[in-house]
Amino acid sequence: MDRAEFDKFADEYRAMHAGNIAMSGESPEYFAEYKVRDLVRFYCASHRYIVAPRVLDFGAGVGTSVPFMRRYMPQGRLTCVDVSSKSLEIGRARFGGEAEFTLFNGTRVPFPDGSFDIVFAACVFHHIEHREHVALLRELFRVLVSGGIALVYEHNPYNPLTRHAVNTCPFDENAHLIPAQSMRRRFVAAGFARPSIRYRVFFPSVVRGLRRFEPWITWLPFGAQYYVAASK
Repeated sequence: MDRAEFDKFADEYRAMHAGNIAMSGESPEYFAEYKVRDLVRFYCASHRYIVAPRVLDFGAGVGTSVPFMRRYMPQGRLTCVDVSSKSLEIGRARFGGEAEFTLFNGTRVPFPDGSFDIVFAACVFHHIEHREHVALLRELFRVLVSGGIALVYEHNPYNPLTRHAVNTCPFDENAHLIPAQSMRRRFVAAGFARPSIRYRVFFPSVVRGLRRFEPWITWLPFGAQYYVAASK
């Protein structure tokens, strides 16, 4: 998807997303929050924990993750980048005092080497041509400090409910889902050390009581989404 398409959907993104995931029984905020919780948990377990980390939200869109970053990492210094100037305008209007919003040209992340302790991307790469993935992951690797971490979330193409949601969402009309093992190999090609895969979102809200078991089944390739995590 090019930046014009992102701009087109910016104003109505949340409404479209909410309608598209209605079968899950959850709101877009639920999906944004669990990702940030995972990120903070992974970061706190890392050997290079910093009280006020510099965080890059790559493909941040309208800033959906910002309030949860502020809740779970209140001292973090958050920078949101995106190719859509319209999305950034909306994000800046909503959360301008809580994060920096910066336009991305689609090729080079506009920051010097080693600018961030954490890089985070929430379901961004399936909107990007697959042949560009390794180059962009190298950019994320470049802007990380030595010992910094990256978490990239994606939809699991082997989950039938995920495929249905993507196939019926106008925002995802040009999306190409990425198998987790393929994304992991791209991390390796970009230079990341020992990338790992965790699958997430196994149970809809009607059986939310079962979610307490998810930490023990993240190795099962059936979750609606997954993340690849790695360090530099």
